[in-house]
Amino acid sequence: MRTFRHTLKEQTVLYIFVAVLFLVGVIFGALMVNALSLEQQQDLGRYLQNFFLTVDQSETGTGAVDSFWNIAGLHLKWVGLIWFLGLSVIGLPGILILDFLKGVLIGFTVGYLVGQFSWKGLLFAMVSVAPPNLLIIPVLIVSSVSAIAFSLHVIKDRVITHSRVNVIRPFASYVGLTIVMCLIMLGISSFETWVTPAMMKWVTPSLLKTPLLPGI
Repeated sequence: MRTFRHTLKEQTVLYIFVAVLFLVGVIFGALMVNALSLEQQQDLGRYLQNFFLTVDQSETGTGAVDSFWNIAGLHLKWVGLIWFLGLSVIGLPGILILDFLKGVLIGFTVGYLVGQFSWKGLLFAMVSVAPPNLLIIPVLIVSSVSAIAFSLHVIKDRVITHSRVNVIRPFASYVGLTIVMCLIMLGISSFETWVTPAMMKWVTPSLLKTPLLPGI
């Protein structure tokens, strides 16, 4: 417990930095909605209409196993990529870019839904985007900080100080934490597979009745 508290205290600045970077990405993504042309908004509107119609007409539980592994695969690849970038040391900028992009994706999605469907879009975002991301975001932040900390440790010991300190223990901790994050992602994927679709199905009928942009 003491070691955990000491580690957390040392990495506080990294957690704040990554969290702020992610928040900047969310804000940037939300602002990107205003930069869309009318044609782009119409294309997105058509796609969402088809998506809502598919959700509304789909049977809950149909193809759930395949859906689970598709969702889990996407989340695990994201965590795995962060892990690899941290392991490669030179991938530090890539970790920060991934965190920023994740924020942009969430900000853009929520921003467009709210801008296009008003409070109904906000409600849909609350049942589809918010619940899983309340856990996904912390997992990605923890994974990113762990990767950055490991890279900085290697850079400090092997490049700056030319120390021959054994990196097996830090590496084992790094791998162990990543495995825990992957297991949490599997749990989140289960929620997205069996719970989120039912919640979306409850909201989509009202969205299908909402008039969209001219030409959609």
